[in-house]
Amino acid sequence: MAILPIIKFPNPILTRVSVPVTEFGPDLKEFAKDMLDTLIAAPGAGLAAPQVARNIRLIVIDDSEIDEPHYVRTLTLVNPEITAAEGKQVYKEGCLSVTDLEANVNRSERVEVSFLDLDGNPRTLSAEGRKAVILQHEIDHLDGILFIDHLSPLKREMYVKSLRKKKKDKDKEPQKS
Repeated sequence: MAILPIIKFPNPILTRVSVPVTEFGPDLKEFAKDMLDTLIAAPGAGLAAPQVARNIRLIVIDDSEIDEPHYVRTLTLVNPEITAAEGKQVYKEGCLSVTDLEANVNRSERVEVSFLDLDGNPRTLSAEGRKAVILQHEIDHLDGILFIDHLSPLKREMYVKSLRKKKKDKDKEPQKS
């Protein structure tokens, strides 16, 4: 079990478009397990490979229903792609890479996603509500898009300014020896 460090905004790794996975084998399965361990330890609802500094198209999500304990059902999706989307919903989102911020984001109510499993077999998944939001959020990461990119420029700038202030305040703290 390995808990991987989660990359934080504004690290430029988070803005890169991820490359498709082409090799399936024990290394990919081990990395996916480490991502799940990291997701559970965080804790979070989803995690994309770029958030742990890997530029590949792989996400893990918590597929547990609201009335179930968390992490009883998890999904790993390789090379996921939204093939259909319909409806609209506003959902309050947060992100393991964007600390101390939650904000309402406009998303599709229902999505259809095609992906490969860890053995390279093609799969499809239909989701709505919260699960659809998680999938859209994590697939956005694979395209170098963060949930704050969906916010108004004013809200985004306010967040960036608060980060700068925190960094400045931290830099002023006396160093411990």
